[in-house]
Amino acid sequence: MAAIVDIPPPAANGTARRRAAGRPGAVPPLPVLDPWLASQALNSVRHAAALRPFRAGEFGTSVAAPSPGHLQAANELIVRLRAQLLALNRPLRAAADNARRHPSPDALGRVVALKESAHAIVRAIEQVWDHYWVIFGQRTQAPYANWLVSCDRIGLDCYQAAFRGVGAHKTVPAPGPFAYMRTGFSPATFRRGLPLQRLGRNPNPFPLVELPLHRLVNPWTLGAVLHEISHNLHSDLGIDRRVPAEVARRLRAERMPASVVRTWTRWNRESFADLSGLLLGGPAIVASLMDVVGRSRPPTYAFHPGAPHPTPYLRVFLSIELLRRMGFTVQASLFARAWGGLYPRSQATRYIPQPVLATAGRAIPVVVDAMCFTAYPELGDRSLARSYRFEAKDQLMIEDAARRLAAGTDPGVVPARFLIGAARVALDRKLARPGVIANNFYEELARR
Repeated sequence: MAAIVDIPPPAANGTARRRAAGRPGAVPPLPVLDPWLASQALNSVRHAAALRPFRAGEFGTSVAAPSPGHLQAANELIVRLRAQLLALNRPLRAAADNARRHPSPDALGRVVALKESAHAIVRAIEQVWDHYWVIFGQRTQAPYANWLVSCDRIGLDCYQAAFRGVGAHKTVPAPGPFAYMRTGFSPATFRRGLPLQRLGRNPNPFPLVELPLHRLVNPWTLGAVLHEISHNLHSDLGIDRRVPAEVARRLRAERMPASVVRTWTRWNRESFADLSGLLLGGPAIVASLMDVVGRSRPPTYAFHPGAPHPTPYLRVFLSIELLRRMGFTVQASLFARAWGGLYPRSQATRYIPQPVLATAGRAIPVVVDAMCFTAYPELGDRSLARSYRFEAKDQLMIEDAARRLAAGTDPGVVPARFLIGAARVALDRKLARPGVIANNFYEELARR
């Protein structure tokens, strides 16, 4: 049976230290409590010094580097959190000094309580600091830096088109969208002002667009960027509450079943992002949507109660209806025929609730009209379609840019967002090899 060893009282412990130190060749023991107390305030100060704001040029000075606005927004959050740590350092140091002089249980208890509070703040700052360190650091690595800044420029172009197209002055939000790469199946976005877990539930200071590598490698699939940017426009244009209310009102006016009204209203954010992306980028964005949602038949037909995304089978028909309303009737028919061939309606009855599927032919035009062709006061009494205004001449511009992009020549003054469609046209018409199209796409956007 193992012997029970009692913790020696301080006096005995001190005697043991003196005896050990007196033996020839003995290693003198290190003191414990006093230096440990002294180091707590020191550690906290050094934590604060290490978790400092980011410096200009820290992530390079190329065009892909984070803008001064992005650095400032990140630093403001770091400085605000860091101030809490700095404010705690003074009482922690005072408590440690007092406990070193008078190591009573109460004094020692106050030190460890303050130490715990300081450590919690350190962890919160580290989480925020690490988030920006990672996404800003991607801008120092080729070729990802050029890929990501290209997506920034597409996002900025979308914002410029939207805020210039509305019928009244709106304060322009800043800074603009910021793209970064992360593994996963689908792109994602985090809106301005949204509390994020990765930021310790602090508000996100600028729109983030998260893109998987497989999207960046194939730029003709980057219609997803327009979709994600549109989520942010939904909020920054101030129509994120007006749109679902209008969708619900219009569907009720058509005497749709209550379950159908609830379903399409719940789907409003993702439906809006699809339709807004199409208005920003033109017909090629429908093909890009099909890249995202066109999977095997069961998940494409699947209906998930409570899910924010429309059933993929119906989701594409929303974009086809908008394409028809935009005047691209032939292209809309081609997309409808292709989508219907890939996913026959006869099989949809096995997955989609009967009220939703049976009324889809009536509900889809109503939803498209409510979202895209209804004037909103937040848009200066203009509709979304009138604010963005994509027309046949814009598609001809994309066709011209596709030929130039494939040839490696300057595509001209084409808006950045149109280059996604140009890459898709160049690929579909086999104007150049895919690698050539991708390289020319990013070279053009990175040099702007």
